[in-house]
Amino acid sequence: MSKKKVQEGSLGDQLNADVLSKLRSKKTALKKQEEIRQEEERKRRIEEKQRQEANKSFEELLNESDLNWKTFKE
Repeated sequence: MSKKKVQEGSLGDQLNADVLSKLRSKKTALKKQEEIRQEEERKRRIEEKQRQEANKSFEELLNESDLNWKTFKE
């Protein structure tokens, strides 16, 4: 009876170069997609904030003001 040898080593050593290359390119592509998604989300939040700011009423703007309007009354 002969015993089968168990190959030891890392996963990278066991995979052929083609498969390893495909996995690395897929990882890079997914990372790029995630970066694009985050940038689009950031832009969307900025646009939403600008829209909300543009639609504020005079009362809201007055309440947010740091100026003390009583000093101008005198």
